[in-house]
Amino acid sequence: MAQADCGLYFRVVVNEEGRYSIWPTDVAVPAGWRPTGFSGTRQACLNQVAELWRDMRPVEDERSEGME
Repeated sequence: MAQADCGLYFRVVVNEEGRYSIWPTDVAVPAGWRPTGFSGTRQACLNQVAELWRDMRPVEDERSEGME
């Protein structure tokens, strides 16, 4: 059975390596992460992450590929 949202709201966060995650809105964003400005249900946030995070390689890997 899938986990229900239970009325919780989440925000989409991103770190300096360009990795995305979701975090409950009632909990402080952890160090090294910043909010993207998008918040909503768990599923809405997961959908937003899927839209934003098309290339799951860390930013450093993307940069080094362009230098070849």
